[in-house]
Amino acid sequence: MTEDAPQANPIKSGASMIGCAALVAMTTLLAKALGKGAIDGSALHPLEISAGRFVFAWLTLLPIVLWRRPNLKAVAWRLHVARSVCGWSGVSCMFAAATVLPLADATAISFLSPLITMMLAIPLLGERVGPWRWGAAVVAMAGAFLLIRPGAASFQAMALVALGSAFFMGLESIFVKKLTGTDRPLRILFINNSIGAVLAVTAAAFVWVSPSPEQWQALAAIGMIMVTAQSLFIQALRHGDASFALPFFYATLVFAAVYDFAVFSVLPSALSAAGAVLVVGGALLLAWRESRLKSLG
Repeated sequence: MTEDAPQANPIKSGASMIGCAALVAMTTLLAKALGKGAIDGSALHPLEISAGRFVFAWLTLLPIVLWRRPNLKAVAWRLHVARSVCGWSGVSCMFAAATVLPLADATAISFLSPLITMMLAIPLLGERVGPWRWGAAVVAMAGAFLLIRPGAASFQAMALVALGSAFFMGLESIFVKKLTGTDRPLRILFINNSIGAVLAVTAAAFVWVSPSPEQWQALAAIGMIMVTAQSLFIQALRHGDASFALPFFYATLVFAAVYDFAVFSVLPSALSAAGAVLVVGGALLLAWRESRLKSLG
């Protein structure tokens, strides 16, 4: 017996994606606070923060999995492992970049991931990319150059780490695209967080410093908030087309800037704002073109 398809609900779809954006930006803010020592005075290594994100996300999902009992037979382990390695790498790079860069800058650079997914889909999925898609990539990359500013006095090497996060998240989307054709969302989430927890804890063991009670609370919050954000993301796509819902996710950039100013009194520079506009503009152009192709096809 198949599950009834949910009815389209644009308001619920858009609201769910905006809620997801607010929570994703919040996890990055908490990661920055932990990495800068703003919580309890001592800084945690990004690998420790990443471990907290995956372990507590797994613990949050465990009761749901025990209740729903998803089928864990015939698992495409190679795809799941590849996806989880990329996911853990992307999260770890993002958390590391957030400790140094303004949250809005790190977030904007991470928005290159849809364009990276597009380019990787050529050799990995055999997809063809037309001039509109390449145009979107050029616009977004121009924005990335403004954010990273290679060769300028304001260049920050950590921006390259944020770019690495975008690459890993873009590659992760390729594996997710393959998995969603055969696996249900709960199974994908649970396997991903299970493998990610093992990877993250193993890597964190080499830099481990025992967190304080307040830091443990922040780590637990990151994991639980991220699972909630993932659930809202799925709900947004269940109640609306991806071409409608995904642009709302770029509200993450606004939330990141607001949170960073409220907590750390950091405002993005005019050059950074221009770069962010170009990156988001390129990504939105790509999303618009994808929706056009879908409606014509």
